[in-house]
Amino acid sequence: MAELTAADSWTGDFLADQGLLTAEQLNEAELLAERWGTNLPDVMLARSWFDADTYFQLLADRFNLEYVRLGEQPADPELLQEAEVSAYMEQLTIPWRRVNGRMVVATARPGPEAIVFCRSRWGADFDMVITRKGDIQAAVQTVFSARYSHGAVFDLAERDPVMSAQTVFMPWQIVTAWLVVTLAALALIAAPVPTLILLNIIMSVFYLGNFVFKGVLVWAGGLQQDNRARELDAAARMLRDEDLPIYTVLVPMFREPDVLPILANALRSLDYPTAKLDIKIVLEEGDHETIDAAVALGLEEVFEIIRVPPSQPQTKPKACNYAFRFARGDYLVIFDAEDKPEPDQLRKVVAAFNRSAENVACVQCRLNYYNRDENWLTRLFTLDYSLWFDLMLPGLERLKVPIPLGGTSNHFRMDVLRELNAWDPFNVTEDADLGIRMTQKGYEVRLVDSTTFEEANVSQSNWIRQRSRWIKGYMQTFLVHSRRPLHLYRTIGFTGVLGFVFFIGGTMMSGLLNPIFWGIFAIWFVSQTGIFDLFFPPILLYISLFNLLAGNGMFIFLTMLAPFRRNWLQLTPFSLTVIWYWMLMSVAAWKGAWQLVTRPFYWEKTEHGLSKHTADEVAKASIKQGAAI
Repeated sequence: MAELTAADSWTGDFLADQGLLTAEQLNEAELLAERWGTNLPDVMLARSWFDADTYFQLLADRFNLEYVRLGEQPADPELLQEAEVSAYMEQLTIPWRRVNGRMVVATARPGPEAIVFCRSRWGADFDMVITRKGDIQAAVQTVFSARYSHGAVFDLAERDPVMSAQTVFMPWQIVTAWLVVTLAALALIAAPVPTLILLNIIMSVFYLGNFVFKGVLVWAGGLQQDNRARELDAAARMLRDEDLPIYTVLVPMFREPDVLPILANALRSLDYPTAKLDIKIVLEEGDHETIDAAVALGLEEVFEIIRVPPSQPQTKPKACNYAFRFARGDYLVIFDAEDKPEPDQLRKVVAAFNRSAENVACVQCRLNYYNRDENWLTRLFTLDYSLWFDLMLPGLERLKVPIPLGGTSNHFRMDVLRELNAWDPFNVTEDADLGIRMTQKGYEVRLVDSTTFEEANVSQSNWIRQRSRWIKGYMQTFLVHSRRPLHLYRTIGFTGVLGFVFFIGGTMMSGLLNPIFWGIFAIWFVSQTGIFDLFFPPILLYISLFNLLAGNGMFIFLTMLAPFRRNWLQLTPFSLTVIWYWMLMSVAAWKGAWQLVTRPFYWEKTEHGLSKHTADEVAKASIKQGAAI
């Protein structure tokens, strides 16, 4: 354990003498500071035992320094340097003003580290004032807001344009698509039957490959998971609190004030030193309802509100691009507003990074739902996610195929995130794109057996809005990363390309093509017409029947297996109704394809808080919130 410094001990005694702390609170704070390897003020502010303004004012009085609120006495913008922002946020110290030729520095963490930092930047000739941590972040945001707002939208497009979805279709892609359609039309006019047979063969082989590939993924994904999970559990338990790094948590929200108590309670429940959490609630500047709700909660000092300036496109990745500039952590994770991560998730991720090679840049945790038994849709959605995260993604990892990340519970190394210009604000499935982009840049993604539970959609129309955005994003991702086929092959290899085609391409194409084949089969089954016989010669007929019966039967069987790892066997019978779920996916796929052409960057908002479980969760969280303040 780290030992308290004399300054920390004096600070605690001073606050107790001033009546801000009880003897019991002081004793608890000292024990936590030693165990966590952090300073005493951080622990006390994380516990929210007293008003931060009162604390910083008393701290300034103790050191005979001035206490300033930077909102009322702003920093000189000429003194702040953009290249130093990460250091400012890490040290919670910025240059404030020059007074009589001397640099005056504002800090929220006075002490030896701040003095060493200041001397390394401005020499020994400086003075110091005290301010709040939130004021440091707000001051930096005020000075660099315009630059960061522009960068949040355009950094990737300007620095690595070939990897940006800002250009939806490259000219050669448009020309190629036009040539394919023209040649197909001419072939249909000249030789309609052979052309339709050829098209039928291509689609049948694609379906067969898709079935086989995903079956292999499930087989590979089920191997040795339990042993890895036990090893990681043991490694996570061995980590000492004092050795854990600062961890940034980004929570992008938009018009979701009702779920804020759930979020705050879930993050408080993390088994991680609270004083080492850097939690940023990321809100749109115009979302006054959610901003007011967040302020009214009176959250602890580890929570900060980042207000994202208005700009287009108004997307989650744009907001994250803006907010991550203010991150203090070595690692960064994104949680959605309604997420409930398992308490030991951050510890497991740190252990996973410690045990991984240097080129591992991201750890993806599993996602699933806490309201899985609410209605038919939540049950099928849970089966879908269980198959995806518990079986298919582990298969991708084992086969070394690029992993399209999920939309939340992605844990990143901050240095790599900065190197890759973070997320693409023009891609509406930004994390799937980033997972593929990381692999092309030589980095790897690892999976960790820790689950974040979310609210499953209870409304089919709301589900279609969400799924159509996901599929549109997969289409954008496929278009972006297929722009340089040879580069893609060189960077991810043959297996990687195969996986990319079937996992990204197959997911979107099957949704688009399914209605066509279902329609053909329905017409044939009802009318027993022989009109399709010309287009299904015997061998092709057998392949098509195999795809229809064995392929779809295999997917139903895999869906039945999906809940076994979690012992949610009550969901298994609902696997037999998955065909209607696939129909909804086709509706979403066609909607996504239409929006790709008409509104490619439109972020279709998913409404949260519709579940009957949410009211109970909010009530429980509000009680705990009241106890925490």
